[in-house]
Amino acid sequence: MTIIQQITLADGNPKRSKQRAMSARSPDPLTAAIHMNENWMRAIQAMPGEIDVIDMFSGCGGMSTGFLSINGHVPLFRLAGAVDIDEVANRTYELNLGVKPVSVDIAELAQSDDLLNKTFGKFRTDPKRPLVLIGCAPCQGFSSHRNEAGSADPRNSLYVDFARIAVKLRPAAIVVENVPELLTDRYWPFVSLAREILEEAGYYVHVGVHNMAEFGVPQERFRALMLALPKKFNPPKSLLNRSEFRSVRDAIGHLPPVTAGQRHPSDPMHYSAGHKASTIETIMAVPPNGGSRPDHVGPACLRRAKERNGRAVYEDVYGRLFWDRPAITITAYARNPASGRYVHPEQHRGLSVREAALLQSFPDTYQFTGSLDERFRQIGNAVPPAFAASLAAHLACELESTTSPTNFDPGITSPVGPSFSRLIPALKAGHRKGFSTPDV
Repeated sequence: MTIIQQITLADGNPKRSKQRAMSARSPDPLTAAIHMNENWMRAIQAMPGEIDVIDMFSGCGGMSTGFLSINGHVPLFRLAGAVDIDEVANRTYELNLGVKPVSVDIAELAQSDDLLNKTFGKFRTDPKRPLVLIGCAPCQGFSSHRNEAGSADPRNSLYVDFARIAVKLRPAAIVVENVPELLTDRYWPFVSLAREILEEAGYYVHVGVHNMAEFGVPQERFRALMLALPKKFNPPKSLLNRSEFRSVRDAIGHLPPVTAGQRHPSDPMHYSAGHKASTIETIMAVPPNGGSRPDHVGPACLRRAKERNGRAVYEDVYGRLFWDRPAITITAYARNPASGRYVHPEQHRGLSVREAALLQSFPDTYQFTGSLDERFRQIGNAVPPAFAASLAAHLACELESTTSPTNFDPGITSPVGPSFSRLIPALKAGHRKGFSTPDV
């Protein structure tokens, strides 16, 4: 059954529904990504669409924002509900998206049909509407930076729990995003089991790795994506070549200057941490526009580490972003210049909340609740909305299509090895096949 047929059933008026569905052409994925901010400003005033979206592990709303922004082009999606146990992120989500997430443990939902039906019954005003189910389980359990707990980390099972919930709800499309370390030897059994659960329920499943910069996000950020539909479909492909990537300048070059710790009067999100005098002194010694920390400045521990290793270590620490390149991956620790290349290209401070949010492609009016650390944590853990917008446009086309590809591409079907981070240089150089690559 196509999306047009499903909307006809949901509406009850075949002629009106078909006309509405036929005219509900989403923008192409690149347009959706590049113009996400403008679409968002229109979307928050637009009528909801006919396709329900439920966002599990919703966080501060990155994925939902991207999907909802499509309505700025044509009303297509309706944000039906969200689930997350992070109360601070839930406040941010409600503030910007107008929907209050339900605070419930996903593991409990997977184990209790009564709780599942009670929770989702509140979301679904009409169960005949087509549904897109989003699940972005917390990434810390899979991250190469925090994997000491390994497979014993209870969060690892959330990936499988989400698959079990999905097959009970029977959505028209399933979207699962996570860090690519999930695809390594250590965690592949969770991916394999989740895929098996979905395939046994009749879904076609594609697993891929994408660089967010190839989808209009001004940031080099690799993420794993699992998509599942109950029919054969075309997976998303990269939209931009490296020479076309959006840059730091594109994202934050228009912002007014602020000093460390100062909050700009016209934007309460445009402020950074208030650094120690020693930190400011170190930053001032770093050359502008992509400069790195000189060996003779900064904490003594870095100089001792160089002496022990016989070469410079942690070279990105206190480094400045390049104006005309994408940012490095924005993490929950991007507020701290000692955590990586997170210093402003020219100003003597770390990134402001607004700058981090724009580098993650959030709309320029998006507000974040909580302390400075909590705001950066929400931003760093989010799915970039521009990528989500391109994905939403792609899925809308696939759902509306009355034809399916003859051959289905399942994507990655075996683990990528002991570590994903070791593959990144080859991926950036375009030497690694089997991952998302631009059509050139």
